[in-house]
Amino acid sequence: MLKDTQPSFLSFLSLYKYTKNIMTFSSLPYIPLKFHFPCNNLLLYLSDYQSSFLQEKKYLVIMALQRALLYSFFIISIFIISSYSCSQEDPLNNYLEEQASGYDSQAYPSYIDDGGFKDLIKLRSDVLGLQTFSKERGSKSTPVITVGVKDFGVKDDGGDDTDDTETFERAWKEACSSPEGAIIVVPEYTYRLKPIRFQGPCKSNIALQVHGTIEASCNQSDYKKDSRHWLLFDNVENLLVEGGGTIDGNGKIWWENSCKVNKSLPCKEAPTAVTFFECQNLIVKDLKIQNSQQMHVSFKKSNHVLVSNLTVTSPEESPNTDGIHITKTQNIQITDSVIGTGDDCISIVSGSHNVQAKGITCGPGHGISIGSLGAHDSKDHVSEVTVNGAKLSGTANGVRIKTWQGGSGNVSNIKFQNIEMNKVTNPIIIDQNYCDQDKPCKQQKSALQVKNVVYKNIKGTSASEVAMRFDCSKAYPCQGILLQDINLERAGDRTAKALCNNVKLATLGVVYPKCS
Repeated sequence: MLKDTQPSFLSFLSLYKYTKNIMTFSSLPYIPLKFHFPCNNLLLYLSDYQSSFLQEKKYLVIMALQRALLYSFFIISIFIISSYSCSQEDPLNNYLEEQASGYDSQAYPSYIDDGGFKDLIKLRSDVLGLQTFSKERGSKSTPVITVGVKDFGVKDDGGDDTDDTETFERAWKEACSSPEGAIIVVPEYTYRLKPIRFQGPCKSNIALQVHGTIEASCNQSDYKKDSRHWLLFDNVENLLVEGGGTIDGNGKIWWENSCKVNKSLPCKEAPTAVTFFECQNLIVKDLKIQNSQQMHVSFKKSNHVLVSNLTVTSPEESPNTDGIHITKTQNIQITDSVIGTGDDCISIVSGSHNVQAKGITCGPGHGISIGSLGAHDSKDHVSEVTVNGAKLSGTANGVRIKTWQGGSGNVSNIKFQNIEMNKVTNPIIIDQNYCDQDKPCKQQKSALQVKNVVYKNIKGTSASEVAMRFDCSKAYPCQGILLQDINLERAGDRTAKALCNNVKLATLGVVYPKCS
């Protein structure tokens, strides 16, 4: 502010010096002028004995005053105009302040970028080095050992009683204990495994190359010790899993005995096909994962994860078979993957931060979801999630945020952009009254806060009349919701509509349908 006000101050100083020069030039005694600036008026006080001199030189003083005041007015005008111009440099920011005061652009500065996918993940060099590690195979610069699972013997009968679990355990133990980098090779073949834990920490980097097919045991009694996991990677750092092979959860027996399929059966836990628990610096790519007992791939309490080129599939009617599930995981990037299951293609739940997905093809399934959150009055947080570039076809939902009543915490700084919808039932939805149980949920006053959510360049068709649904909490309305360039028609040339309850939102560009 000091810099901006200096011109006006200098103009008055110039007047002071100019008047002083007049006095000196006339060879009269110089008497300092006293200036007061209330309401920007200049008051000039002089002694009585100088009045005659001022009459003679009056026009000079008036000219000086006029020049100074005009200059000051000019500077002030420029300052006002420049300030106004600065305020107009970001009209979206002004619009959001007026129309959606809850939107915090400082907390989420990338809402007006060019749509490019920004890589916010800071991976250490040794993670990226894993991609070349498996190709160097024992070069002088990178000493590694190669461990083949067939070196430890596999059973060739291929029947339901085949068990190659011990073979994989021995191969992992040798690789994990090696002070040099290790490559575990799973050649083309069909292997059958019971639940297995690939335990870390290991002494060096490990690459697991799956070229064949790994099938899960379909004997439910094999899962008595651990009913929640089939292939579990526990506390492993610097791990690469790749190879172009197939991991098959053999989930049919589990689906048939699910309480969601057969209401007369008690609800029981089912295993996740592949779980990465407390893993650091992880790359999972070029794999086909199918027919999971429940979730296909889960990342839990992990950090610095790159996932790419996965094909994840199970029948549309298979219950709870989320494609990629992310919980309490930070800095994870998922790219160029095709997912079609009986549940969410991607589900992001509590404790997850800095999650990015790009180039996702989803369908069938329940769409890309944040949540559910807040169940059983829990306190949950999810933040910094970007989905940039996705195609959803025939899914129950498109991009969804779902929270239970009664919970606490927040969902913040979320961005969905460049998304195509093809006959999606709920293309855009925030549901803060989520209730996935047989009995009606009780009305409660507390809820998670949903804020700073951007929907940008989302186009396509809705299979239902309601293409956009914001069913937010009365106690904690959704804040800072931005809709930009949205066009969701109802399939069959019928009219689509939007339902908006307890939401503060702003719009940019053409947005259809609009809130009624």
